[in-house]
Amino acid sequence: MLQASNQPSEEVEAAVTLAREVAPELEAVIITHYRDEDTLDMMRPGETDLETVRAVNMAVAAELDMEGVEVIVQRADRAAFRRWMHGRDDTPENRRGWIDRARLIRGAAALKVLGLEVEEDEDGSEEQPRFGPAPGPIADRLLNAYFKDGDEFRGFVQEILEAERIDVLDLAIRKVAESQGDEGMDELSGAMLEVAEAGAVGPSGWAELVALPVALPSAQVPSAAALTESLFATGYFADTDDVRFLPGWRSPDALAGLTPAAMRRVLMDLAEHGEPRDLPPGDTDDLARHGFGVLIGLQADWSIPTWDQIAAAGGLPDQADIEADGARRRALFQRWRGGAFREHGGCVPLEIIPPSEVGREIADFIEEAGDSPTAIG
Repeated sequence: MLQASNQPSEEVEAAVTLAREVAPELEAVIITHYRDEDTLDMMRPGETDLETVRAVNMAVAAELDMEGVEVIVQRADRAAFRRWMHGRDDTPENRRGWIDRARLIRGAAALKVLGLEVEEDEDGSEEQPRFGPAPGPIADRLLNAYFKDGDEFRGFVQEILEAERIDVLDLAIRKVAESQGDEGMDELSGAMLEVAEAGAVGPSGWAELVALPVALPSAQVPSAAALTESLFATGYFADTDDVRFLPGWRSPDALAGLTPAAMRRVLMDLAEHGEPRDLPPGDTDDLARHGFGVLIGLQADWSIPTWDQIAAAGGLPDQADIEADGARRRALFQRWRGGAFREHGGCVPLEIIPPSEVGREIADFIEEAGDSPTAIG
């Protein structure tokens, strides 16, 4: 357990009360550790003093950790903060929203930075594997969850993928193929693919693969980098969406051939800023002949609130109006889509979707177009 050595104060007591109130709706929080008074005054001018903020941080972290909320710590860095503020309005809201995405501290190390004592594991025993060596019983549990409870199934698949027990997934697929044929096997594999393309990876703690299928002109395949750069320039993506696309085109057929294990490897490769071993760039001439290419990217979820934001709002920060934001983004995308057709040789971007939906999206587009995709452009 954790022990905080600070003396009670009104500020600390109020912060702990607030932490207790928001904890049930909070999965993780980012707390900023200030190393000195000058750094604090630059980032939060005139708001508080170093002794108080450190006491609040320590008490809040202890309370939230006890409530099961993940406490993430960032060390205040003046240079990184200045880079964040460059081009942004100098408002308290923007100042509180700073996150040093590349250097977050998690787990016991985060709590120690704030001055909390963390009890070490006294027996020093290694963590036991989550699953036994035999895949059969695990596969049976997985299939039981698949046929009864979608949420339980998705969580179980995540655990199996994190444990790298691909043998369990393969066995479950074979069992369904034997009992329900190819159609049942495809449905189970598709459900696993949907889980495999997102997971607890990367510095934000959660990331997912995204895909942008594009109907290609037969004359010349446009630059993938130029196309995605023009999309970023529209402001389509929110600040909390850290999106990075691979520079080359991928084949829809190669994407459709990925197993759940291969899809998870693609996710892991992109999270480590590498090229996906299971999904190499496609031949552009071949893609043009077949009419479609796919841009693959990684989207990290940075919607984790900072404690400074929570404290200023007196609760969890207000979420954007989902319907209004969705309408705004759809309008931006449609405008960009028309510009891409004009400026990139007649290509037609479809939608930004999970990779598992690419085949269905292309089929719907072809049906709506009512003509050969190679006729575009």
